[in-house]
Amino acid sequence: MNVTFRQLRLFLSFADLGSITAAAKACHVTQPTVSMQLKELSESVGLPLYEQIGKRLHLTAAGADLAETIRTMMGEWAAFEQRIDAMKGLTRGQLRVAVVSTAKYFVPRLLGRFCAAHPEIDIALEVQNRDGVVARLRENRDDLYIMSMPPADIELERHAFLPNPLVVIAPESHPLAGSKGVKLAALAGQRFILREQGSGTRLACDAHFARIGFKAAVRLELGSNEAIKQAVAGGLGLAVISRHAMSAHPHEEQLTVLDVEGFPVQSNWWTLYPRGKSLSPVAQVFLQHLERAAREWDEARGKPG
Repeated sequence: MNVTFRQLRLFLSFADLGSITAAAKACHVTQPTVSMQLKELSESVGLPLYEQIGKRLHLTAAGADLAETIRTMMGEWAAFEQRIDAMKGLTRGQLRVAVVSTAKYFVPRLLGRFCAAHPEIDIALEVQNRDGVVARLRENRDDLYIMSMPPADIELERHAFLPNPLVVIAPESHPLAGSKGVKLAALAGQRFILREQGSGTRLACDAHFARIGFKAAVRLELGSNEAIKQAVAGGLGLAVISRHAMSAHPHEEQLTVLDVEGFPVQSNWWTLYPRGKSLSPVAQVFLQHLERAAREWDEARGKPG
């Protein structure tokens, strides 16, 4: 096959964006240029790489296989460039990190110091729900992934870098606010507002409730921690969320953390990548930074005042 890097980059952009027009815009070329390059690439492969069904373009099996191959090639090439830079004493390149939505409360803060220390590294941060991050992990779309409940069916390298305590929250005016050692049975008649099915917080919460034999009366399921906090502050029920999704001073959000037996539920935030994957020098530097910065950040949040 006679193909060029340019054709491969254009095709991968088309595969990711699902549109020739969008790929042309992203790659700063004209739409006819993309169409011509994709046509030549299809002829080199010898099979159609995409097809039009209705008004939408879809990858064929050959196209999907080619897109996955290009991602692997581009990842290896980027890693090679970074290794060469490292040999020259330079640290630059791009770092792609995908995180679950709850991690958006602390990951940008941890990234700030890293960016300041390494201004020549470009960060691409993708924030999605757990299912979206797992899908990207399966496709090896990023350098690193951050979540609290790693999938059990993928062989992974994992590094715990930050505790992730799950706490029971209530409105500041709740009768149990300030009580010590609240029995879980005392919450049996309370309505709960929980994250949506499939989220890391919900998986950990359901597993904990099942383990201790508690059945929560679920009033609402919401896909946003902000929506949950607003609903709780409004008196719609109690909730179980990550302590990291809250302010260091819950009263500022008209919330309180209840002292309930069996809570906080202890889990961890993990950095993940597929087992066998060779991390780029930039990703290795970031891993070291993340563990150090997370420890300092967690200690600072735990200090009074």
